[in-house]
Amino acid sequence: MSDPLILYGVPHSLFTGKTRAYLRKQGIAYVERTPADARFAKIVRVIGRGIIPVVVTPNHHVLQDTVDILDHFEEQGVRLSARPPGPRQRVLAHITELYAVVGLTRHAMHYRWSYLDEQRAFLMDAFAGGAGVDLAARTMARMQSYLPTLGVVPETIPAIETSYLTLLDLLERHFANHPYLFGGQASLGDYGLLGPLFAHLGRDPVPADLMRRRAPKVARWVERMNAPDGDMPEYGDRPAGFLSDDAVPQTLEPLFRHMAEELFPELTDKAVWLRRFVEEANPEKGAPVTDKPQQRIIGSVETRFRDVPFASGFQPYMLYLWQRVTDVVDGLAAGDQTSVRDWLGTVGLLPLLDARRSIRVERRDYIERWGERLA
Repeated sequence: MSDPLILYGVPHSLFTGKTRAYLRKQGIAYVERTPADARFAKIVRVIGRGIIPVVVTPNHHVLQDTVDILDHFEEQGVRLSARPPGPRQRVLAHITELYAVVGLTRHAMHYRWSYLDEQRAFLMDAFAGGAGVDLAARTMARMQSYLPTLGVVPETIPAIETSYLTLLDLLERHFANHPYLFGGQASLGDYGLLGPLFAHLGRDPVPADLMRRRAPKVARWVERMNAPDGDMPEYGDRPAGFLSDDAVPQTLEPLFRHMAEELFPELTDKAVWLRRFVEEANPEKGAPVTDKPQQRIIGSVETRFRDVPFASGFQPYMLYLWQRVTDVVDGLAAGDQTSVRDWLGTVGLLPLLDARRSIRVERRDYIERWGERLA
């Protein structure tokens, strides 16, 4: 018998939740272990840093980062591809993947750590699982320390909470008519959203209660995404698969307009900051984007969230996700590019394609590295 596929992660991890749901939906059998497992030390030596999720395939190939993990299986061939074939749906799925990291991580971390007193027992139990109370306390304190770089400060918190309620309402209207973003099958965008909407916002007591009370269909979607099948009986005879003819439901227009309002001006400001950084630092192609593998932030950018100023940490990984959007568009036929640009223009997302970025970020040997300079 071959070795089983191993998923190293924890129940309360945002990115583990995305990977776990994907493996379930694809019918890929796996065994889940926590990083406290003694065998994880060997994995850390391979990937160079202690980070989850990590997947070890039956032939001992190590995969790290949810994007790389899902791409690996998509390219191997799965029963329910998360890549919509239509150009608009495909691009919007990647934009959602980007928004889930750049935008929703802020909401997820706020509701987890700003309400710590109300859910301390739950979180302590989660973080102590297999690692002990002392290590859990240190890890929790470190996680809380990340809030300012994500833009979670007293001045932005009212805007963050208003934004999240709006997001729940927009998703609730969409899921009243569709089981997933683009019809009867989960896309990369669904898996991207699930990370924060399950591990933090759908499990932690305070935001989970808010979701169930205000947006029961969103809570039901979280359940559906974690099911091993389509799990959509309430939609009657709705066929599985993505909507035909690259259709984009009208209920997604206000949702993507909401995303645009939260991705910008932050991404525009970060593109300007990046140009200055590249001119001054002159990073070498192939060099790691940070001095240490566990370091994620290389600077601070003055920007705004919902018209509230704050200082945002610059993570090169954001560029890696952003260029996935533009790479898909660049690879489309001219007519499809026009169709995509026209749709993005109606919701304010054209800056994703037109903002000038001065360098690419690639991933090799489990870390982000500087890529080609861009004109």
